Amino acid sequence: MPPSLTRLALIGLTAVLSAPVHAQLLTHHDLSLAVAKTIAETAIESCVAQGYRVSAVVVDRAGETVVALRGDNASPHTMENARRKAYTALSFRTSTTEYAKRFASDNPVVRQQVTLPNVIAIPGGLPIKVGDDVIGGIGLSGSPGVDEPCVQAGLDKVADQLK
Repeated sequence: MPPSLTRLALIGLTAVLSAPVHAQLLTHHDLSLAVAKTIAETAIESCVAQGYRVSAVVVDRAGETVVALRGDNASPHTMENARRKAYTALSFRTSTTEYAKRFASDNPVVRQQVTLPNVIAIPGGLPIKVGDDVIGGIGLSGSPGVDEPCVQAGLDKVADQLK
């Protein structure tokens, strides 16, 4: 390449590399303690009204526990199951009922995923969403077959705040 073209190429490359980067910061919604507490309390109340002894856990977008409530006379294992359901719903952005169906159908990927810490394929967890953005998860344990409707009651209570 002639020296003048090489010089022009280097000048052009330098201009491209030194151009300001227009990176954008990510913006997102975060789950407040008040909303998480309302979701968990309402979910528990819904199941208690039906005669179940349950626990509920809400996790934030990072999978960290925001609220963990063990209802009166709930069995000890319900706290751990609820936490894992919340984490699984958040992680896979789906209800744990759907996730459990994938597991039951011998989906090989799900079979491997359930070996990860904190993942569980048992119904009773739902993602917490603002639009399509998953900002957390809630899990409830202790009411066989009724966990998810109780969780949905908690989400319905704060639906206007999740817009």
